[in-house]
Amino acid sequence: MDDTRTGGGAARIALYLLLVVLGALVGVAGALVQTAWFPGGLALSLAGAVGLFWSGTQLMGGRGGVGAPAAGWLVAVILLTASRPEGDFVFGAGAGSYVFLLGGMVAAVICATIGGFAQPGGPAARLGK
Repeated sequence: MDDTRTGGGAARIALYLLLVVLGALVGVAGALVQTAWFPGGLALSLAGAVGLFWSGTQLMGGRGGVGAPAAGWLVAVILLTASRPEGDFVFGAGAGSYVFLLGGMVAAVICATIGGFAQPGGPAARLGK
């Protein structure tokens, strides 16, 4: 893979790790904001997730750029859905929580499959027959 956009192999790994951490932070912030300012907080938290996923794909130049922040987001959100021994939990049983969980997953899939990536070793556009 061409590393001209991100520097070298070590810089690329560091960017992937940074994207994982940013994904976890966006997941935690979104979990707190989406219930506090419903429905505007829900839209804001999903917009933050979409922005991070899309910018990850553009920064890394491929689908791995959405996989790293999506993995961090998913791990953080799944850990926040579990109840603690004290009985506390972050997500309630409302519709907004389910929209946030499913909307974030759908956003990651959409950003990964939307395209816009050049074929390796080929032209950026397909040629007619």
